[in-house]
Amino acid sequence: MATAQPVIGVLALQGDVREHLLTLAECDVLARPVRRPEELAEVDGIVIPGGESTTMSRLLEVFELLDPLRQRLAEGLPAYGSCAGMIMLASKVLDGRPDQHPLGAVDMTVRRNAFGRQVDSFEADLDFTGVGQLHAVFIRAPWVESAGAGVEVLATVPESASAGDAAGRIVAVRQGSVLATAFHPELTGDGRVHRLFTEMVRRA
Repeated sequence: MATAQPVIGVLALQGDVREHLLTLAECDVLARPVRRPEELAEVDGIVIPGGESTTMSRLLEVFELLDPLRQRLAEGLPAYGSCAGMIMLASKVLDGRPDQHPLGAVDMTVRRNAFGRQVDSFEADLDFTGVGQLHAVFIRAPWVESAGAGVEVLATVPESASAGDAAGRIVAVRQGSVLATAFHPELTGDGRVHRLFTEMVRRA
């Protein structure tokens, strides 16, 4: 049950955990790192940060969080994933490792490192449903190859000459109480995506 000031955890196994905690702290919620099952049990929502999805997948097993997280997501725990977090929340991952464990919280197929490697990181202005226009930073980002009927597409890469193969690709989605973006709003100082997620937590 969400409270007047919800407790939102950030999966703190690897990735840009600190940036998410700082951004959430400005959204009138209690933000806490989550590394153990008992910490996961105490949160009203969970953020899965950017980082390296295969490393996080392995660490979920090491820290005995994989099954508890899958169970809480199946029970309706609100979740937000950015970049690697989007990959983790998908039902299917293309170009992933055989030992990667998708959490299956969003009915979508995601292509890992779709935009290329670190050298191919880029920025773009997106029209984001429910948020408005925002500046997005993509770092070795995924994109959504396909989304199920129950998935709401919130943002796509604008059609432009510089976008190349990325033009029109899906980079933000929502399904029920789960939100995912291919980009890193925690790195830009724009807290609107996190505020959208905290409102989803409050309504859950």
